Amino acid sequence: RGGTDLMPLDWVLTQSLKPEKLRSQVTTTKESLLQLLNISNIALIDELRVEFESGLNLLTGETGSGKSIIVDALGVLIGGRFTADLLKTGKDRGSIEGLFIVEPNPEFEEILNEAGIVCSESTQVELIIRREISATGRNKIFINNQLATQSLLKQLREFLVDIHGQGDQQTLFNSDTHLQLLDSFAGNENLLNEVADAFETWSKLREELDTLIKDEAEKFQLVDTLTFQINELERAQLVVDEDQSLEEERRRLMNVEKLTTLCQSSYARIYEDDEAALARVRQTVNDLTELAEFDSSFGDYREQLDSALAVLEDLAFSLRDFADRLEYSPSRLAQIEDRLVELLRVKRKYGGSIGDALEHLARSQDRLQQIEASDEREAELRQKVEAAESRYFEVAHRLHQQRVKTAKKFEKAVEQGIKEVAMENGRFQIQVADLMSEMSDKLQLVDQSGTKISARENLSPVNDKLKLTGHSGTDHVEFYFSANVGEELKPLARVASGGEASRLMLVLKTVANATEFPRTIVFDEIDTGIGGRVSEAVGVKLKRLSSTNQVLCVTHQPQIARFADSHLVVEKQTLKERTKVIVNRLDKNGRVEEIARMLTGAEITESARKHAREMLK
Repeated sequence: RGGTDLMPLDWVLTQSLKPEKLRSQVTTTKESLLQLLNISNIALIDELRVEFESGLNLLTGETGSGKSIIVDALGVLIGGRFTADLLKTGKDRGSIEGLFIVEPNPEFEEILNEAGIVCSESTQVELIIRREISATGRNKIFINNQLATQSLLKQLREFLVDIHGQGDQQTLFNSDTHLQLLDSFAGNENLLNEVADAFETWSKLREELDTLIKDEAEKFQLVDTLTFQINELERAQLVVDEDQSLEEERRRLMNVEKLTTLCQSSYARIYEDDEAALARVRQTVNDLTELAEFDSSFGDYREQLDSALAVLEDLAFSLRDFADRLEYSPSRLAQIEDRLVELLRVKRKYGGSIGDALEHLARSQDRLQQIEASDEREAELRQKVEAAESRYFEVAHRLHQQRVKTAKKFEKAVEQGIKEVAMENGRFQIQVADLMSEMSDKLQLVDQSGTKISARENLSPVNDKLKLTGHSGTDHVEFYFSANVGEELKPLARVASGGEASRLMLVLKTVANATEFPRTIVFDEIDTGIGGRVSEAVGVKLKRLSSTNQVLCVTHQPQIARFADSHLVVEKQTLKERTKVIVNRLDKNGRVEEIARMLTGAEITESARKHAREMLK
């Protein structure tokens, strides 16, 4: 602040390794918030340091000035996916780091403790998160100067930052998003985990049963095949590496004469000849013994020559014994040839090696044993499948009841919210349909109408049930909306305009994701498609939200920018044929100029300045 020199956060960390120095440079508050963001070599940014305050932080600037880059960098910092094209052109490394002040929360602190993250002993948890990224994909994450993982960042994310990007409006037209928003509002995380676990158990057991039933249909043919292969492999009496030892014996039998000559000549040179090596070495030993009496240095060689004598003697006897065992046997050679041909056939048929063939034998024996015991296994599996199915539908029904119960509360909260964003006549409704109940109703209608039973049978198998169910239960949730008096409620995707969708997204996100702990909420151009009085209503909504959470908002609307507690303008500059991004915090006069620019464009008139001053009042 003021005349304080700006210093990169990474310099502070590497020079002092003391977060206290960094914290001394920013103003602390009693709210949970992002205080400082430092970005290096990301997109158009060389070095950028941005301080944020509590309340409503507005980022404005010309289109393409780099506002969304800051939001994207924040998303990467808290665990978002990083791609190499996010790095600045010509750079192979970059970094993003931020200082977060978080209100005490037992669950948050437990996550940190389990990860071994040391925090300062104060009423607030202070985190310095740093993410180093590279073009090679070798990225590093540090939390309070301790190495951390991306999965840990994702765990901490919900306590730190909630980002709503420019594409979120499109997801609003997807019924899966409706289900997620309702569950988020209801706090159904534990029930969802139960349903997902129950579904996983049920589907795996069902898959195993289907495989067993399929095996049963092919049982007789499969038993014959497996029995034949097992008998063939057992008759072969395979031994690991037998083919290699046979090949070695075969080469010896085919070279008996040569091997005998080599052994005998070597044996003679070492042991039998008048000038044999052993005799010469022994004579040398005697000579050295006498020499050592005159010069003790020759005594050092005596022990080495004794070892050489032992080696030569052992080699001579080995050559003699090997030559004595050599005997050409045409019958043994024929046996080896036949055995090698048999082994080659088995190897080609069952995997390419003796080891592969033995593994195939073991698998075939296990498979045959399973098929022979398939009747007992099938009965056992059917019982387990029925139990798992009952368990799944019991938990899914509890989740359904919770969703139905919470839907009314959610509707009231959303309707209140949309009135606050200038949709006074808007109506909102949630339809929660249990797909399995609807299927049961159809089955009953089939029976009552006298239609052929086969129609019912086509709906009832477990596989059809699996198609109507999933990890999130048996419900289909859809939002219905009407913005005008006299218009009936219709699916949101069919009736909401772009501006209405932007406002609905703001309301739904703030209502559905309301938490007991404050955090930083980021809106990247949530005001798309709106203007005038509606923009002002959105600004009021954001201002109210900022009373309980720090809010960062990228906007092009002066009616929203007027509500800022901290107004930051993002600009691009071109220096030495390179583009860089800068961020400036505006004072009162600066805000007047920026809002006037947003009102009129590049040429700012005095009347626009006057209008801007009136807006800021």
